[in-house]
Amino acid sequence: MGSYHNPIIHADYSDPDVICVGNDFYMVASSFTYIPGVPILHSKDLVHWHIINYAVRSLPFDKYRKPSHGSGTWAPSIRYHEGTFYVFIPLVDEGIMVARSRDINGEFELNMLTHTSGWIDPCPLWDDDGRAYMFFAYAKSRCGLKHKLMMIEIDSECRKTIGKERLIFDGTQTAHTCEGPKAYKKDGWYYIFFPAGGVATGWQAAIRSKSLEGPFEYKILLNQGATAINGPHQGAWVTAPDGRDWFVHFQDVIELGRITHLQPMTFFQGWPYIGMDINGDGIGEPVPEWDIPVENAPEYQIQTSDDFSSPELGLQWQWQANPDEKAYSLTENPGHLRMRCIRNEEREPYLWYAPNALTQIPQSEELVMTATLGLEGRENGDSASIGIIGHEYGYLSIYYDGAGYSLRLYGGHVSEITYEGKAKEEMILSKPLSSSRVHLRLKLGKDKMYKFSYSEDGRTYIPVGPAFRLERATWTGAKLCIWAVQKEGLVSSGYADFDSVDII
Repeated sequence: MGSYHNPIIHADYSDPDVICVGNDFYMVASSFTYIPGVPILHSKDLVHWHIINYAVRSLPFDKYRKPSHGSGTWAPSIRYHEGTFYVFIPLVDEGIMVARSRDINGEFELNMLTHTSGWIDPCPLWDDDGRAYMFFAYAKSRCGLKHKLMMIEIDSECRKTIGKERLIFDGTQTAHTCEGPKAYKKDGWYYIFFPAGGVATGWQAAIRSKSLEGPFEYKILLNQGATAINGPHQGAWVTAPDGRDWFVHFQDVIELGRITHLQPMTFFQGWPYIGMDINGDGIGEPVPEWDIPVENAPEYQIQTSDDFSSPELGLQWQWQANPDEKAYSLTENPGHLRMRCIRNEEREPYLWYAPNALTQIPQSEELVMTATLGLEGRENGDSASIGIIGHEYGYLSIYYDGAGYSLRLYGGHVSEITYEGKAKEEMILSKPLSSSRVHLRLKLGKDKMYKFSYSEDGRTYIPVGPAFRLERATWTGAKLCIWAVQKEGLVSSGYADFDSVDII
């Protein structure tokens, strides 16, 4: 039998939740300010995944016209009930949103189930008697609480709450910072899985009871133990078609966000048992490899490079705010992505503030990203760039000054970590270019440093400037990006045509 190695995805698909429908596995993850939000990934073996859709095409609040770092779509859950896929999505400032569709590949209908600031990590459970419930936690940054798990009855269509919320677990002493509850029922037992102890240092726990009225028993199911896998938690129990149980969870690796691991799971004395007890303390620990859940399944890969041959954006791309169709086109110059050099009317023309920055999640610790593009400058300040977004960031631009083209390198620093944030940028260098077409490249290494280079002939690449240190963004890992902007705040009809973005 073949084996797999952890992590199964070395990329920031944070707060994963997974279900199995027939012979197909579906996973959702949080997106925060990056939209379309809540990616839906598909697999046949729980190991190899690809993106097939998003639950949220845009968010129905004016706030998300511009980047809302740390806000937006937090940890979701996905369930399949009576022929419909439901995705419960917390908007930490606006309330609990429910996305639903009978077609996992189609557009999801959205409705607000609650209008509650600070309610996070919702998960539904339909009971045997037809009644439905939602389990959730609290965000300390919004309501001062981070150690209580709650439940509230909802209607079976997930459109309204019934009655008042009720406490089911208080982790003040035993499981501080408890969040991410996932609810299941098996053999008459209610199991509520949840992570505790904080993202980087915590563990996976569960409570169980024969009744939703309690009392609930508590047990730690998975911790770091003697392994190098810190904070193994916040995930999903899923049963494969052959009846074997598995647990999908994340590990926070800081700069690249929260990467995905898969653990074997079984039941022992009525409790889930995850991973393997390596140090003999009776608690499971993450395994580095295991027998693959399903053999001879398609070995999907998450999409990265793009030649822009489709009339729609590839599913690997997310904007830094709600998409604006006026900012780009895939049809004006077929086979190219046209990004317009639009000014930021509300903030400085910095990457951290750019709603039209088009981002992508890095899929590995080291990579080379090359963008081939031409800039049609119309006004002084028209520019187009590639870069990496984080609390420290850098980007390389082709720039039009009204007379000719130059190469410019910028560095940015975020000093205020709020949803709007406060950033500062500086130009590090400028050098002339002989034409308006250029190949821009960045290379990220395992040392968590990245460097830029450029080429005018597509063959010889010339290094540019200093190396930049990779830094995470707000609640996410660093993001690759491409971008066009009017740097001088002018109204311009200028644009950049990207031929391709290649990532290896």
